[in-house]
Amino acid sequence: MKPWLAFGACGAIWGSTFLVISIGNDALAPVWAATLRLALAAVLLAAWTLARGQALPRGAALRAALGYGVGQFGVNLPLLYWGEKLVPSGLSAVLYATIPFTSALAARALRLERLTPGKLLGALIAFAGVAVLFSASLQRHVPVAGFAAILAGATSASIGTTLLKRGPRQDPFAANAVGCAAGAIMAAVASFALGEAHAFPGTARAAWPLVYLTVAGSLGAYVILSWLLAHWPVTRTSYITVIVPVIALALGSAVRHEPVAPGSLGGTALVLAGLLLGMRAGGRAERGLALRPHR
Repeated sequence: MKPWLAFGACGAIWGSTFLVISIGNDALAPVWAATLRLALAAVLLAAWTLARGQALPRGAALRAALGYGVGQFGVNLPLLYWGEKLVPSGLSAVLYATIPFTSALAARALRLERLTPGKLLGALIAFAGVAVLFSASLQRHVPVAGFAAILAGATSASIGTTLLKRGPRQDPFAANAVGCAAGAIMAAVASFALGEAHAFPGTARAAWPLVYLTVAGSLGAYVILSWLLAHWPVTRTSYITVIVPVIALALGSAVRHEPVAPGSLGGTALVLAGLLLGMRAGGRAERGLALRPHR
């Protein structure tokens, strides 16, 4: 029951973060905003880890946390923040729905899971459903640079998550403290290389997206994701990204009374069909191909 609750919690939180990132980009330079978020999260996560009497990761756990931080935070978040200056937040969420496919490939490359037809078909069906849901956005002209940045970020995120799964089981707060610290350093280097302005939020309008994304996203969803990876296979966990656009669409309709396109029901049905197929395939025993005893 707990893994399913964690799955739903991640989807609910990430259903809002694409929009909040876009809002935050109006007040702060994008990669600098990612840097501030990661730095603040690293400090809070490290403090909470030490306050609970837990140690920061070492050895193989440290290497796994650093790989996770580089892929999930150091590469993914700067590309996502920068890309959302060019790409609508809804379309960004669609591109992240490719993660179940890339996660299945990454998990197979690292010999963590088998690459089965069910996994591939489920990922493709779910992505097709997400594309139908946001078909109007897909018809817009989108700059190639923004499209490529977000797709590359999504791919990097799937690799980072797989690297964390491959390492030994560790405290999710500690793993994310190290990961956010590594990501903050990389994002800061990228921000200065891009010549961005490095202002700090001076108003509530500028500060609230940073606070929300740090608390709900970095201290909430990413910690829950790390915990979930210890209980589920990578590919099964990655299906969070296909329910995120569905949740975002539902929230927009319920809270802001945004119109729902005629194809939304069909798109939602495809998402659910792909979700059920892919998660069923991903939930079977997958540890037989591990390079060494896992966990």
